[in-house]
Amino acid sequence: MVMEHGMDKTGPARDDMMKKQLRGQLTLDRSLRTDENRELEPAGEDQPTAAPSPESVYRGGTPHGMSERDVGLRSELAQYLGRSVYPAERNDVLRTLRRNHAPDRLVSMAERLPAHHRYANVQGIAESLGLGTEDRRS
Repeated sequence: MVMEHGMDKTGPARDDMMKKQLRGQLTLDRSLRTDENRELEPAGEDQPTAAPSPESVYRGGTPHGMSERDVGLRSELAQYLGRSVYPAERNDVLRTLRRNHAPDRLVSMAERLPAHHRYANVQGIAESLGLGTEDRRS
């Protein structure tokens, strides 16, 4: 069997030259895409910008009527309660929080909920606890 050597074969010297060219292109502050229509567009004025790296801390905006603390507590409650608990009364909420090993501060907050009140979702629980909730748009 005879092997043919075509023009596309590269040797070590050619490989090194191609690496240098590619490294130069990658370090330039421009895109390597050939079609400008395929460039990524920046985020719009009303949209958050992407975090520069996965290690960056991203802080999104808070809805009208809520503080960052309110958003964090409601989100944490939702995480430990899940979706299957609803509709729920105070005892259901407490039982679920304890079963899911929620932090004591969340359990003690839930202990302040009125008994025999039925909650359809975490928003209702947040309102009952006096946390800020989103202002509804009309």
